[in-house]
Amino acid sequence: MRQIVAMGGGGFSMEPENPRLDRYILSLVDNPRPKICFFPTASGDAQGYIDRFYEFFNKETCEPSHFSVFKPSTLEIETFLLSQDIIYVGGGNTVNMLVLWKEWGIDKVLHKAWEKGIVLAGLSAGSICWFEQGVTDSYGDELYPMDALGLLKGSHSPHYDGEVNRRPSYQHLIQTEKLLPGYAVDDGAALHFRGTDLYKIVTSRPAAKAYYVQLENGEINETALDVEFLEE
Repeated sequence: MRQIVAMGGGGFSMEPENPRLDRYILSLVDNPRPKICFFPTASGDAQGYIDRFYEFFNKETCEPSHFSVFKPSTLEIETFLLSQDIIYVGGGNTVNMLVLWKEWGIDKVLHKAWEKGIVLAGLSAGSICWFEQGVTDSYGDELYPMDALGLLKGSHSPHYDGEVNRRPSYQHLIQTEKLLPGYAVDDGAALHFRGTDLYKIVTSRPAAKAYYVQLENGEINETALDVEFLEE
């Protein structure tokens, strides 16, 4: 089964005291000790980010690893990635990440991983990347539209409640038809896709929400979607 979990924000890097979303991702694998590989590319493979990944996942029942494009542990990238159960992509500069992935051929390998049934997950840059388009701050302080990998249809905005300009910018870009309609997700909420269909939305915070935003008769229509709070 092809699965993607796109988090608006949250997980070990944003709420390390709240393991709900990361444990939900681990639960999707039919393996008592899933192999989970972290991609910190968007952060420039920041060592502190990598350390926080291991600090969290070394305490869980899994086999954590990471792949760095700046200090690669192997050049057999496809073999390594296709041996994983979960590929987890971190936040940072989405544009730079996708440029590096294309140069290394990682974009094509991730498509193969998805087709194989390896769970693809991530937050911020690691959630934008799976869609056709997204809204990003990769170019500076302002928010701009960008193209992404296109495994999932439409556009995506993470951090919908976490950054003051996200909601108005995303709506404006859709209204001016610079972005396709799509999913806006608060920090602490995650879209779970099976295949290309939205299966459910789970949250690590009771107030976290998700929306489908589209243009109808020249006006923005923002529809709140049903969410499921993950109890401990």
